[in-house]
Amino acid sequence: METGETESNDAYRAQLARTLAGPVLPAARALLGCELTANGVTVRLTEVEAYAGTAGDPASHAHRGRTPRNSVMFGPAGHAYVYFTYGMHWCMNVVTGPDGEASAVLLRAGEVVAGVETARARRTAVRRDVDLARGPARLCAALGLDRTVYGRYLLGDGPVRLRPPVRPVPEQAISAGPRVGVTAAHDVAWRFWIAGDPTVSDYRRHTPRRRS
Repeated sequence: METGETESNDAYRAQLARTLAGPVLPAARALLGCELTANGVTVRLTEVEAYAGTAGDPASHAHRGRTPRNSVMFGPAGHAYVYFTYGMHWCMNVVTGPDGEASAVLLRAGEVVAGVETARARRTAVRRDVDLARGPARLCAALGLDRTVYGRYLLGDGPVRLRPPVRPVPEQAISAGPRVGVTAAHDVAWRFWIAGDPTVSDYRRHTPRRRS
């Protein structure tokens, strides 16, 4: 790699770090098109979901304050917040915002752009490649992510690496809508996706369970 190219990549990475350290909504939009690499697979992010922590967002895991589970959400930005859900799935967030102010962006879906065969081996029930990382649990499964990723810095040169987009996603190509599957603030339009991309997950509004 040429010296100029290395310096350019470092500059783009530094710019992404600054964006992630800012408000969660611009950070979420900036993550679209970014590439996440882990365990032999690279996914281009096509759908994300923002959570504002303690700042009036009852859907956030940090809404009631710091706990051992959510402590990484309080910063600094650029680290991974990974959690287990439904007793079977891992989901991954990128921590955002100023240090000490909890917020994070859930990685909802992406396109596998490298390591497709490896992703297929991990997702044997999936028939179409567009479905390999279509949904937050599938994305983690395709990348082989679990609790060991919790707290890792993503913008360095470690085993899990987040890189800026090869081609930035134009603002007019980004759609916004309600978040998926949350029990509170379900109509807040903090889910962002690349319009028309086939890897974006289906929208299902949360439906409360009926009491018997």
